[in-house]
Amino acid sequence: MPSADPEAFTLLSLGLVFIIIRLYVRWSQVGITNFQVDDYCMPLAGLVYTAETVAAYLVGAKFEGLTNSYMTPEQRAALDPSSREYYNRQWGSKIQVIGWSLYACTLWLIKLCVAVFYSRLTTGLQDLPRRVRIGYVLLGVTYLAVALSILLGCQPMHKYWQIYPDPGNICEPTRSRLYVLIVVIPNVLTDLYLMSIPLPLLWTVNIGIRRKITLMALFSGAAFVIMAAIIRAVTILSSGPEGAVSGSKWACRESFVSIVVANLPIIQPLIRRGAQKVGLSALFSTTGGPSSYGKHRTQSIPLASTIPRRQRSRHPLSIPNGTAWGSDEQILVDGAEGSKNPKTSKGENDITVTQEMIVESEPRHVGVRIDEPLSSPNAWDRSR
Repeated sequence: MPSADPEAFTLLSLGLVFIIIRLYVRWSQVGITNFQVDDYCMPLAGLVYTAETVAAYLVGAKFEGLTNSYMTPEQRAALDPSSREYYNRQWGSKIQVIGWSLYACTLWLIKLCVAVFYSRLTTGLQDLPRRVRIGYVLLGVTYLAVALSILLGCQPMHKYWQIYPDPGNICEPTRSRLYVLIVVIPNVLTDLYLMSIPLPLLWTVNIGIRRKITLMALFSGAAFVIMAAIIRAVTILSSGPEGAVSGSKWACRESFVSIVVANLPIIQPLIRRGAQKVGLSALFSTTGGPSSYGKHRTQSIPLASTIPRRQRSRHPLSIPNGTAWGSDEQILVDGAEGSKNPKTSKGENDITVTQEMIVESEPRHVGVRIDEPLSSPNAWDRSR
């Protein structure tokens, strides 16, 4: 659990700022009445993260950072049960158990937000929705295992704060091998699984190579969370008393990075506008040759005029008869705002939709022939 350190509160403040920005972006895109599950879970994760940081502060500021760990048998036997040190060690250990529980809850709430976002992102795309549903099950099972292991790993439970006799490593919450391994292993595996969902999709989507690399880097941020989790676990298991303090700092960093990584894809439109102002719009260019997803090739459809703001649109990455998606997922297809209609290799005008669209799902979707421009009188009727 993070120690009482100014860094912890600094990272907490920055993490909450990211959550607030995310809520603003979502509110401006879809309105508060259209918020999804992840839009409510992320603020909840922020509250739990705050409680985790406060618990860490109490351990260091009120109980002097003491727990029932790192004591020799002689020290345990000599410690007076009525002393202040004994009191601090007991309560410090209790707060450690609470802190571990809050830490795990924060991480898995963030993972749930990511899974819900991917559920919208992959609607109508072959087997990807099924993979997201598997992710839900995986998150539920792993969190249940982690939570039960933290709460029930040491029995009877009062041994978690027992000073004498030595309760054993499994009942020392500061450095318990059970705690470390039961959190880090499912944590890393679930992050790897969630990261594997969007990356193959991004590689096949019909966008420019520069923006493709940018988006893949954006969705690969979980790699930093995995690195922080592994460093923290190794630090705790391989170091002495100072290892717990260092490992606690890495736990704080991991929670912060998890929040940033989970919210970056949502606030990416805001980042894109900022990049345009400083001349980095090329990173978000959508120009590029056609690519395919599975056996279905996606192509740019020539348009004779702009698309109405509320025009219904098919999922930009979908196979035929795919389901439409919400405006926040346009991060994969939106180009730089204010760009003109570029010329294709055949001299036709290509349209880039820069405004937010309100997209509705339709029970039946009839595709438009690629070789027939939408300016044709009959083609537009069939596209509705």
